[in-house]
Amino acid sequence: MTAAESAARPLLEVKGLRMHFPVTEGIMRRRTVGEVKAVDGVDFAIRRGETLGLVGESGCGKTTTGRCILRLEHPTAGEILYDGIDLARLRRKELTAMRRRIQVIFQDPYSSLNPRMKVGEIIAEPMKVHGVEPDAAKRAARVRELLGVCGLGPGFAERYPHEMSGGQRQRVGIARALALNPEFIVCDEAVSALDVSIQAQVVNLLEDLRERFGLTYLFIAHDLSVVRHLCQRVAVMYLGRIVELADGDELFDNPLHPYTQALLSAVPVPDPSVEARRTFQPPGGEVPSPINPPSGCVFHPRCPIAVESCRHARPESREVRPGHWVACHEVH
Repeated sequence: MTAAESAARPLLEVKGLRMHFPVTEGIMRRRTVGEVKAVDGVDFAIRRGETLGLVGESGCGKTTTGRCILRLEHPTAGEILYDGIDLARLRRKELTAMRRRIQVIFQDPYSSLNPRMKVGEIIAEPMKVHGVEPDAAKRAARVRELLGVCGLGPGFAERYPHEMSGGQRQRVGIARALALNPEFIVCDEAVSALDVSIQAQVVNLLEDLRERFGLTYLFIAHDLSVVRHLCQRVAVMYLGRIVELADGDELFDNPLHPYTQALLSAVPVPDPSVEARRTFQPPGGEVPSPINPPSGCVFHPRCPIAVESCRHARPESREVRPGHWVACHEVH
C-alpha cells in the first residue's frame, strides 16, 4: 500500500458491530433466557485527525460501542478495523501491543484514578507497563512534561487524587492517556461529570491536543452543545443502532431522521422569550427494552412519520446527501 492510500484510508472502521449480553436465570443451574442487544449492527468510520461525536440518550449503546473498540468487551459479531487490523480477532499479546496506540479518557475522574497512588505514579504507570521508558528519571521528566501540557504544574506529581478538584483530576486522566503517545483516544463522556465552566476548559484542552499531536477522537457524549463545538462529524445512536451520520454543521442545521429532529428540538434555547414561544412535541411512548427491541425500524413505535413498511423492514443507512447518511425508509 502506498503512503497516499494509507493516508486516505480511515484510521478506524467499524463494520456490523454487535454486542449482545446474555440474560440468565436460576442459581444452581443457570440458563440463558434472552439477551440484551446493547449494540446491534453499527457501522461507521473515523478519519485520521478528526473527532467523531457519538450521541444519543442513556442506554442507547454509546459506551458499549466504545468499550468494544477498546476491547474491554469482546464483541458478539462484526469487525473493528484499526489501521487495517481487526481488533476483534487479536489475541492478548497482539492486543497489548496495539493498546499503546489506542487510549481512553473515562467519564468519572473520581473513580478512574487509583486513590492510593500519587499523580506522578498514575501517569508513569502506562510507561512502566509497556516498557516505554525504563529509566525512572526520564519517566519523571516525562510526567512533568505531560502535566505541563495538560495545564498542571510539576508539583501536582506529588499529590493524591483526593487533594485535587474534579477538573484537575480529569486533566490527570488526559495526561495518563497521552503518556504512550497514542494516535486514537476514546473519550467516554469525558466532561459530563464536570461543572459547566470546567467543561469548557477541558473541551478546549482536548481540541488543542488534537491539533498539537495529530490525535483522532471518538467523543461519546449526550451534551449536544459540547459535541457541536468539538466534533467534525456526528453519529446519532438509538437503541443500539446508528440512525444518522453527517458533518456536524449539516446535522445540527438540517437533521433528517425523526429521532435526530426530536433530540435537537429538546435542547433549550438560552433566550427566555424565544423558549416561551417554542413548541416541542416529544416522541410518544417510552424507549423499548434492548432485550426485546421492535422489529423493522427500532424507532417506528414512537415515530410520527412511520408507515407499514417500518414495522417489518429494517432500514439500511443511505447517503441521501453528500456525506449525510440516514437509516429511514421515509427520508429521501
